[in-house]
Amino acid sequence: MIIKASKLTRRLVCSAFLATLVVAAQSGIAFAEQFKVGLVLDKGGKDDKSFNAAAFLGATKAEKEFKFQLKVVEATDDNAFEPLLKAFVQKKFDLIIAVGFAQAEALTKISKAHPEVKFAIVDSEVKTANVRSMLFEEHEGSFLVGAIAGLKTKTNKIGFIGGMDIPLIRRFQMGYEAGAKHVNPKTQVIANFVGVTGDAWNNPPKGKELALSQYNAGADIVFGAAGASGRGLFDAAEEKKLFAIGVDSNQNWIKPGLVLTSMLKRVDVAVYNTCRDAQSGKFTAGLQRFGLSNEGVDFALDANNEKLLDKATLEKVRALKADIISGKVIVPDYYKKAAK
Repeated sequence: MIIKASKLTRRLVCSAFLATLVVAAQSGIAFAEQFKVGLVLDKGGKDDKSFNAAAFLGATKAEKEFKFQLKVVEATDDNAFEPLLKAFVQKKFDLIIAVGFAQAEALTKISKAHPEVKFAIVDSEVKTANVRSMLFEEHEGSFLVGAIAGLKTKTNKIGFIGGMDIPLIRRFQMGYEAGAKHVNPKTQVIANFVGVTGDAWNNPPKGKELALSQYNAGADIVFGAAGASGRGLFDAAEEKKLFAIGVDSNQNWIKPGLVLTSMLKRVDVAVYNTCRDAQSGKFTAGLQRFGLSNEGVDFALDANNEKLLDKATLEKVRALKADIISGKVIVPDYYKKAAK
């Protein structure tokens, strides 16, 4: 009798399970594995307090809200990009995001070989049918923080520190210089770059050395677009008790009272939106641009720096922002200059 009861129980359980499957099928419910997102960060990693950190913030925010599986890896050098991207493909990740222009070549190769996978890249355009390319109008945001520097400098000398000497960072520099000279034609800009290889993004001692040199040469405000190397700029600002300008994420909190503002590059928003779109079935490939008009770039204002920017400065910069969006003010673009 015990054996018969056990068989009966099993039959009932199986029948119930089959009935559940039938109902699920009829109602359109699918039993699928959890959606998986892979994020490949550039050198400097998620703790660079800048570009990679912004991407990590956007991905983790999306993970929390949309309940997918997120895996984050950090490349140690350029040779690591292709193996890391390929590993995510082999592990059946649904969306793979490459952070940084240096991954463009590897992503082009991998995305062409795997058209069934969704990919995205920040700061480069990959023209494969399954890749979303996210580009930013860095020169527009840099123009605004340059205007702030031009209005606030007391020495009429300001500095710029770039990470790797490439057109992308020259674009930051050109916008910054143009903004400063637009509001203060007397402004002189001292510019240096950390290096010409990928290591330039993660060299805080060199960043500090360059910043101290610029401060000692008379600059009282220095803008750094140098990834993790920018940490050296903040240390130099603290040592000299002079102003720094942050980049990519809101870095005003790093040295409150000494960070005049930050040039916001909303990599976090771009990554968040891409994760949301891919999981919801609304992912589209192709080029997406983020500028002042869609809040893709901006300057940062919060409790850490609001006392540093007076009402007249804010009114002037906000008016410039509106003029750029309307087309009244044209910000020079290094990309266009280089193409001539």
